[in-house]
Amino acid sequence: MNTTHTSLATSHTLYSLELRSFFLLLVCPFLLLLILLVVKSQSRWCNCAICTAYVTSSWSSNYPNLCDWLTDLLRQSPTHTIHIHVLGNIITANPDNVEHMLKKNFQNYPKGKPFSAILGDLLGQGIFNADGECWHFQRKMAAVELNTASVRNFTAHIVSSEISQRLLPLLDSVAIDNSELPDGEVIDLQDVFRRFAFDVICKVSFGLDPGCLELSLPVSEFAKAFDTALMLSARRGAAAFPFIWRAKRLFNIGSERELKRAIQMVNSLASEVIRQRKNLGFASTHDLLSRFMGSVEDDKYLRDIVISFMLAGRDTVASTLTLFFLQLSKHTRVKESIREEQERIGSCEELSNMHYLQAALYESMRLYPPVQFDSKFCLENDTLSDGTFVRKGTRVTYHCYAMGRMEEIWGKDWAEFRPERWIQDDNKFSFFPDSAFKCPIFHAGPRECIGKQMSLMEMKAVVAAVVKRFDVEVVNGNSPKFAPGLTACLSGGFPVRIRRRVQTKQ
Repeated sequence: MNTTHTSLATSHTLYSLELRSFFLLLVCPFLLLLILLVVKSQSRWCNCAICTAYVTSSWSSNYPNLCDWLTDLLRQSPTHTIHIHVLGNIITANPDNVEHMLKKNFQNYPKGKPFSAILGDLLGQGIFNADGECWHFQRKMAAVELNTASVRNFTAHIVSSEISQRLLPLLDSVAIDNSELPDGEVIDLQDVFRRFAFDVICKVSFGLDPGCLELSLPVSEFAKAFDTALMLSARRGAAAFPFIWRAKRLFNIGSERELKRAIQMVNSLASEVIRQRKNLGFASTHDLLSRFMGSVEDDKYLRDIVISFMLAGRDTVASTLTLFFLQLSKHTRVKESIREEQERIGSCEELSNMHYLQAALYESMRLYPPVQFDSKFCLENDTLSDGTFVRKGTRVTYHCYAMGRMEEIWGKDWAEFRPERWIQDDNKFSFFPDSAFKCPIFHAGPRECIGKQMSLMEMKAVVAAVVKRFDVEVVNGNSPKFAPGLTACLSGGFPVRIRRRVQTKQ
């Protein structure tokens, strides 16, 4: 009987395989033909040099990063505006256009439904992906909370504690003396900053401590899932033919299947954060999630808010710190100027008085913004300030990375890392000499980043503490190569050696 059962099972398996093979032979050619017809019928189909280079990635033979190629194209354009027709995308590095989009005609340039579709599976209706009343509610509430003295003091305490109790001891544990040969332990400083920033944002936003800043611990499954979800979501936005990823999502195959799994894990963590916060109580706590819970009962909405906090608090801060120390490794003069300012002020606690340090951070973000570009979708036909016509439904992108490299904006020395350009003649620090729209690293207009001051405080505190005690020696100081994602993340990490300064050795 067992032999008969096995024989029947084998026959059934072979029949299933034959049926599946017949189906594939019959259907695949039809699907391929359908795809080709759809591609050819696309109104955005274009054979121009820019679109061909984009679709074939031929630009990569001459440029290390897509953003560098786009920067070169924008420089060559008389209006600093270009079209990538296959994306239905207008890209600009013109400050007047940026002001038109982000302020003067703000209502005509929302995030838009196409953008929401691209990032909706991950970000839901969080503040970075929302428009209208949903966005207005979150922004108004977050702005009120972030500006309260209690939240500012709570955040400053968390940052200070995380630096003194975890970050500095960790760096000291792998540091070597300046007199030693360059054979010290190599660590990935980008990974360290991401762990640090994640600990901080979880404490500040959720009142929970994930304890990620332990290099002995493996990267959490959540962190991997979050990074995967960000990378694959970003690929959706860069796709020349969106119907391909939509088809993959429909049939749950390939990268979309991987994205779905990653988002499921992210959702599980977000749900656990909300559950723990509810169990601990939130009536009298300072964390941001507890304050939102007082007004929001929908767990799905809270989940979207949690994910947005994580994105804002971890990736942008970690990216800025990583690229800042890369710049600092090449400019000893700037590093020494920061130390001189510290000695003059006398305390790392007086962050608000460290004008040169803040200028150096802004100069680093000018050249390497944590978010290299941002997009809106035009609601109604419009004309940009440079005369570019924008058809309804068109994606319009302002390219912050390229704007930091424009001679017309920054002068002939635009490539020079010079913090002094952010200092006024009377030596009083100035955020933007003329207009925020020339370098919208914190966005600009009604959607300007409401966490700007908090993130600046956090980054200044980290730099001040690390520079005072250590020198960071970059193992590979070549031009940065970025990994795909929503923020500027270095491909391959940021390998460094940490050296103790002689004057601070105990």
